[in-house]
Amino acid sequence: MTEQLSLIEYPCDFPIKIMGKAQQEFTQIALAIVKYHAPDFDDATMTVRASKNGTYLSITCTIRATSRSQLDALYQALSDHPMVAVVL
Repeated sequence: MTEQLSLIEYPCDFPIKIMGKAQQEFTQIALAIVKYHAPDFDDATMTVRASKNGTYLSITCTIRATSRSQLDALYQALSDHPMVAVVL
């Protein structure tokens, strides 16, 4: 298998948007997954917005991405979690 050419130059700042239902531990779980894959992520830079009716939360984390495999693993871990609806 050949390595696909990436349009992203690493390392770089890379925003990840995580959306899910507004549940008590959603923010903490999403943050724990992000920090596992990007240990240098500063959680003070995380932004959280509630949907108009407060049913959903949108979390944005801008990480310092170091490789395509790091991003792939992070997206997979977030997508696999049952509380996460969408990862962009």
